[in-house]
Amino acid sequence: MHHVIRLVVRVGVLLSAALPLRAQNTDSIAAYTAAQCPSCAEWNAAAKPVRLFGNAYYVGTRGLSAILLTSPQGHVLLDAGLPESAPLIAANVRALGFRVEDIELIVNSHSHYDHAGGIASLQRWSGASVAASPASAPVLRTGIAGRDDPQYGPRMLPHPGASNVRVIADGDTLRVGPIEIVAHFTPGHTRGGTSWSWRSCDAGECVTFVYADSQTPVSDDNFLFTRNTAYPTVLSDFERGFAVLERLTCDVLVTPHPGASRLWERLDARDRGDPAALRDRDACRKYAANARQALARRVAQESSSR
Repeated sequence: MHHVIRLVVRVGVLLSAALPLRAQNTDSIAAYTAAQCPSCAEWNAAAKPVRLFGNAYYVGTRGLSAILLTSPQGHVLLDAGLPESAPLIAANVRALGFRVEDIELIVNSHSHYDHAGGIASLQRWSGASVAASPASAPVLRTGIAGRDDPQYGPRMLPHPGASNVRVIADGDTLRVGPIEIVAHFTPGHTRGGTSWSWRSCDAGECVTFVYADSQTPVSDDNFLFTRNTAYPTVLSDFERGFAVLERLTCDVLVTPHPGASRLWERLDARDRGDPAALRDRDACRKYAANARQALARRVAQESSSR
């Protein structure tokens, strides 16, 4: 049975003091150096905000998704990119005519620096609460990944920690005003990985969105999926996540890296006159199938190297 959680608490946020970035204060946003993150500049390229459908808007950067769900009673933000993405996301929210201060809830796909890094700043600016899975919540609070993260190692950067992180259960429905989003735990890429679904409506027509968490077997060089004591259930967790995504109703798929679901190409097609270009009821099943094949290749590589 799904639990229903109404989140309306508004508090401030403290930044983690341990973050080894270039700047860290209330007036400037910390940024990773090119040496720390060679891909960050490309990921963080500015993108214009765009309405996806109904009350769902893309407010992220070119390479890192952030989704805003709006209502007169308050808004929900899904993911927040890098620490240096936060001002771009806030500017996109305002460019659409909405107030950052009206964001009541922030949720996350997985607690890596490129998707959770901007949460602390956006929480501080909005006063929003944060909701996360039991495995993600401690990382969101501290900004530091644990050894059970497949990418744990020198390349796994810390990020500012958020406060007031509420732990949720698999299947919980979170509500802000009329907005209802459902949490679907899809671990593997991280132990706390979470996908989200909701309905958005416009002119009497409704579609079901799935914000599907990353499902790729990306890892530090020292992490072995076939024999890992820090995260021994990683393979079964991946399979669990694939199964969840395969059975979800999924009219529109969006992913933490928009390129993984070809979002920009689909938006371009819609703008060229195909109103249904964003929709594909098989998209989640295809996404899971491709991820299952990638994991199988990784397992085969590990087995052949023994």
